[in-house]
Amino acid sequence: MRANARGALLLGAVAGLLVAAPVVSPNDPARQFADHANAPPMRPHVLDDGAVRRPFVYPVIVVDRLERRFEEDRARPIDLAFFTDGRVLSSTDGPWLLLGGDPLGRDVFSRLLSGGRLSLGVALVAVVLTLILGGLAGAAAGFNSGPLDRAITAIADFVIVLPLIYVVVTLRAVMPPFLDTPTVFWTMAIVMALASWPVPARGVRAIIATEHQKAYAEAAYAVGGGPLRILLRHLLPAAAGQLATHGILLFPAFIFAEATLSFVGLGFAEPSASWGVMLQDAARASAMVEAPWLLSPAIAIVVTVLGARMLVAARSTEATPFS
Repeated sequence: MRANARGALLLGAVAGLLVAAPVVSPNDPARQFADHANAPPMRPHVLDDGAVRRPFVYPVIVVDRLERRFEEDRARPIDLAFFTDGRVLSSTDGPWLLLGGDPLGRDVFSRLLSGGRLSLGVALVAVVLTLILGGLAGAAAGFNSGPLDRAITAIADFVIVLPLIYVVVTLRAVMPPFLDTPTVFWTMAIVMALASWPVPARGVRAIIATEHQKAYAEAAYAVGGGPLRILLRHLLPAAAGQLATHGILLFPAFIFAEATLSFVGLGFAEPSASWGVMLQDAARASAMVEAPWLLSPAIAIVVTVLGARMLVAARSTEATPFS
């Protein structure tokens, strides 16, 4: 299997899990289980004393709260139920924490899926806005080789030389710190797009300027085609591949940007679950030893970025602006 096919499969699996998050998550992402703060993962089993039975888990109980030490209660297995309460898989008696609990006793796996919908949703919307802004600006610059071209090129050159991750942080920091979740979602997407539109704009401008001089464009003019029709029907389709490549390259960069903003307190905030918010729990130096499952959002980011990179590997090796 080729690298781009593996990348598509990987991204498809991640997207499928996130789309199905409401029914795949075993628990409500916001629900707190007081006795399971930083509880370890509960692995599913099918063997009980050598006998095969329906999937079950052993509940974990607190042995020492000061040391945060848990042990499995093997005398009280909990059966896993299929397709109950609107969920594909859940437990019949007590919480099932597939990836353990966070410091407030919430299900890390359920929050990981819920948070992924926010993180990847912001990245996807930001990519669409960036391609629209960059595509329009690049098309206008490439189609008009005059003052408009020079003005757009100058603005794009100015924006593109800035350290863009700091530009995103600065733009978000000047806005009110406390916003509701939908407002934060759209604010971050718009800020990322405003900081990144020159990336696709430069590529589109070069393609439009080149295609504009070719015979088929001149022929379209000769038969009475208007400038807008020629631009939309003949020239912009030539830049579609360039825009798609930039979109795939920008997608993981925007995931990192969201994680950075939320991690430093300028993006989503509790009780919303995004991968950046969840990484705040893993920021402690002892998290790697005491609760390594809190690093699962970092692993999810790596897997998603790897899938995007593999998907575009056969088409381009151009670096993203947040690299």
